[in-house]
Amino acid sequence: MATRTIGRYALLTFCAVVVFLPIYVAVVIAIQPAARVVDFPGVLLPKSLTLEPFRNAMRSGNLGRYLVNSGVVTAFIVGGQVITSILAAYAFAFVQFPFKRVVFTLFLATLMVPAEATIVANYETIQHFGWLDSYQALVMPFLATAFGTFLIRQAFLGVPQDLRDASALDGYGHWGFLRGVAVPLARPAIAAFTVFSFLLAWNQYLWPLLVTNDDAHRTVQIGLKSLAGANVANLNLPAAGAVIAGLPIFFLLLFFQRHLVRGLTSGAVKG
Repeated sequence: MATRTIGRYALLTFCAVVVFLPIYVAVVIAIQPAARVVDFPGVLLPKSLTLEPFRNAMRSGNLGRYLVNSGVVTAFIVGGQVITSILAAYAFAFVQFPFKRVVFTLFLATLMVPAEATIVANYETIQHFGWLDSYQALVMPFLATAFGTFLIRQAFLGVPQDLRDASALDGYGHWGFLRGVAVPLARPAIAAFTVFSFLLAWNQYLWPLLVTNDDAHRTVQIGLKSLAGANVANLNLPAAGAVIAGLPIFFLLLFFQRHLVRGLTSGAVKG
């Protein structure tokens, strides 16, 4: 038993090192002068620290504007996906209509279609509406997702039948039951999906690159690519930009960690 426990902790420690080593490397490179970056592996043990790379990255990479764009786009995408997923999940969980199972199966089948297969059709649609170089182009194709609907529907199916009967006796309609009972009980799953939605929206690169050409609407991931290409000699600037772009994700995971764990483990233990 002791050997098994030691082996388990050793495996977990190794996995933690693999996960956090790239983050550590990016941070230590970002906080050191450019001359120290070429001193590998000595750069991994910081001796002289400076915040100048962060200021230079924000200024030369125009990251301030890109961060605002990413924040706006991510907020609309996350809000749209959460709302549409909750409504669709409620319909599939509680509302009876013809061919519901067939429609839900077809709905889930869209998860098997890779994004690359629809990117040309989406681009032509955006171009037809004249939305290139606009926030609409960055947001509209991502306002609904089958994954969120499936995840929240599974949480809704865990709502006891007694609560549904009691709410009906109290005169609650679909909207009242959704707002007062279903959503509060499914909060962990909704919070977990919110985190996933944020990560996917914030880290988008290919689609914003295709539908935007001006800096007024481009997102932070494109800005990081431009920053890396323009500062080959100063590797601490791209590292500083990556750290800046990763801060929102860090704080999101920090504040939503409890909800994320509950959302992923809900339903795993009964009793």
